[in-house]
Amino acid sequence: MDYKIALSICIPIGLAIAAFGSAIGLGKAVSAAMEATGRQPEASMKILVNMIAGCALIEALTIYALVLSFQLMAKI
Repeated sequence: MDYKIALSICIPIGLAIAAFGSAIGLGKAVSAAMEATGRQPEASMKILVNMIAGCALIEALTIYALVLSFQLMAKI
């Protein structure tokens, strides 16, 4: 098998796995933040700030995977 064929198969699969993992992570983060806000409404601003910081880190990992896939696609 040529490396170009392997890259053309593995890049979309790897990107899909990264996006799926990010979606699961974001879903759990938002779910936990909404549950915490329901329990303590007076702390909703602190919870929101922490949730946004965590979601930004999760999205950054997905963007890194996208950039890596673009770099690997240049080798095809």
